[in-house]
Amino acid sequence: MNTAFSTLIRTASHEQHMEAGTSTFMSDLLGGRLGVEAYARYTEQLWFVYEALEADAGRLASDPVAGPFILRELLRRGALERDLTHLRGADWRATLTALPATEAYAARVAECAREWPGGYVAHHYTRYLGDLSGGQIIRGKAEQTWGFARKGDGVRFYVFEDIGNPAAFKRGYRELLDGVRADELERQRIVAECRRAFALNTAVFHALAEEFPLTA
Repeated sequence: MNTAFSTLIRTASHEQHMEAGTSTFMSDLLGGRLGVEAYARYTEQLWFVYEALEADAGRLASDPVAGPFILRELLRRGALERDLTHLRGADWRATLTALPATEAYAARVAECAREWPGGYVAHHYTRYLGDLSGGQIIRGKAEQTWGFARKGDGVRFYVFEDIGNPAAFKRGYRELLDGVRADELERQRIVAECRRAFALNTAVFHALAEEFPLTA
């Protein structure tokens, strides 16, 4: 009963987190076994998820549950669009398509943003804290493998320019989780939604693996 909510949410979703991080697609991408096209396709899928996360951010800023998590320094959509311009050209929107798994993921995020602030917090946590942490590994590998400028166009999604001390920021974020305005039952629902978020993300990885299979 005395376990901090930030600890509970991290440990409860640990298995799903590991599954997402060790998916075939991500392992192949980080291992340099896939081309830049696979990286660009993944970046496209991220745009749909962040569009859903950030489209209602202004409205959610005044919500007592989700509001404290609407932090300007985390917003990623603009950086993603700059990366896509670099990867796909100025008309990247004309060819942008979502995989069915991505559509399901983005739809669930949008549903929570509209109807359930606690669920929105679950998706906010799984995405942004993951980007701020493990996302830095992806950035480094992308720069090394495909020659992107360090923290430049193509990897700006992973560059949090307004967060000078990521470790301190993450501590503050965990404090926000610990203080979330939710009773015990609602907190359990949020934890369950975190698991769902990881499962939705992993489904996108599986779909990308099918689109970019390694040939023997």
